[in-house]
Formats: sequence, structure tokens, C-alpha cells
Amino acid sequence: MEFGFAASLVGESLFWLVMGGKRRQPVRLGPIVEQAMEIGIGALPIVTVLSGTIGIMLAIQGIYSLKLFGAESRVTLGVAMSTVREFAPLITGILVAGRSGSALAARLGIMRINQEIDALTVMGISPVRFLVVPALVAMLVMLPCLTLWADLVGLFAAGLYIAPQLGSSLGAYGNDVIELVKLNDMLHGLAKSGIFAVLITVVGVVNGASVTGGAEGVGRMTTRSVVHAISAIVITDMVFVFMVTR
Repeated sequence: MEFGFAASLVGESLFWLVMGGKRRQPVRLGPIVEQAMEIGIGALPIVTVLSGTIGIMLAIQGIYSLKLFGAESRVTLGVAMSTVREFAPLITGILVAGRSGSALAARLGIMRINQEIDALTVMGISPVRFLVVPALVAMLVMLPCLTLWADLVGLFAAGLYIAPQLGSSLGAYGNDVIELVKLNDMLHGLAKSGIFAVLITVVGVVNGASVTGGAEGVGRMTTRSVVHAISAIVITDMVFVFMVTR
């Protein structure tokens, strides 16, 4: 039942995004910008801290492991590919799911309890157009942008450790990264972040719209939203990697 509701949400969101203007109910830019500021700009500090930390962690573990084979000079390749193709989109998606996905579920849950969603329907305003589409568009724009930022921060932080360990310079490390990371690698990570954006929004909306039982129900569904979103992200990531890299 929830899968059907999620599919109908995506379809209806696309409908209002394309046909809203013709029906004199366009998707307005103001709510999209407001959601984008909350999802993207608000998440920059935590994304910066964690992506930098993970970049350094990958560098430390990479050099430690490759020293066993005398191949520590190849650590840049492993760190660059791991960050761009896997860790940056995955960690960013999990962070945004825990931060913005849960907020979306809680907001819709409170509106559900207060019958505000029913009031929108009575007034002839589509709840999907008014509540879901701005969040979905903002998520589709900001999550890839945050992923790009996580790429840059993670690679830079890794270089701060790798360059001294290899007796090289940060500039030489940067040149190696530019030579090793291809456009397809960047698109791989960005494509995953786009899929994660849809999953986070849909899971948040489905759980928020299913709230019953007052404040306790809001808390329960908010927690459920985070768990479902992170699970969906990790499973989808595995399937995506399996299909693309076969």
C-alpha cells in the first residue's frame, strides 16, 4: 500500500510540475527557495565536518593498508574513487535524510493531526502541489550540490594527510586527483544523489501523511521516516553499484 502511495506521489508531483501552469496552479518559486535554503544551506556545516573527517579517515586507512604491499603511492586513486563514487553521495544522503527528511515527516504529521491538509483540499488546493513538489524540487537541486561540496571537502582533507605522508605537495596531489577522477565517476555519484533525493522526500511524505494518534504518533512516524530513508538509501546504493559496475 505504501509503495503504491509513494508511486502516486511521484507521478502527481511530476504532473503538477509540468501541468500546474496550465491549470492556473503553478508551483511557485518562493517555497522552493525556502526549502532549498533549509535543505542545502542549513546542512553545509555538518556536511563539511563529516565529509572532511571521512576524507582523512580514508587517507589514514588507505596508507596503512597499502603499506603492507609497498603500494602506498597508489592511495590517491583509492581515496579519490571511494570519495567521489561512494562515500560523498552516501554520507550526504544519510545526513540529509536524518536532518531534512525527518523534518518533512514531522511537519506533514503535525499538519495531518491539525487537519490542515484536509483544509487545503477543501479550499481546492492540491496538497501535493503545495507541500510535496517544492520539497522534491529543492531536494533534487540541493542534494547533488551538497554531494559536490562533500567531494571537494573530502578530497581536500584527504590531501592534507596524504601529501606529507608521501613527501609530496598538495598541488601535486591535486593534479593526481584531476587526472584520476573522470567525468563518469562524478556523474556516478551525482546520479545516486538524485535518486536519494527522491527517496528521502517520498519516504518523509509517506510517513508524515500516515501519522495518527497525536504527538506520540508524530514522534513514531518521524523516527520511522529516518530509519526507512536510510535503509532505502543503503539498499538502493548497493543495487545501483551492482548494476552500473558489472
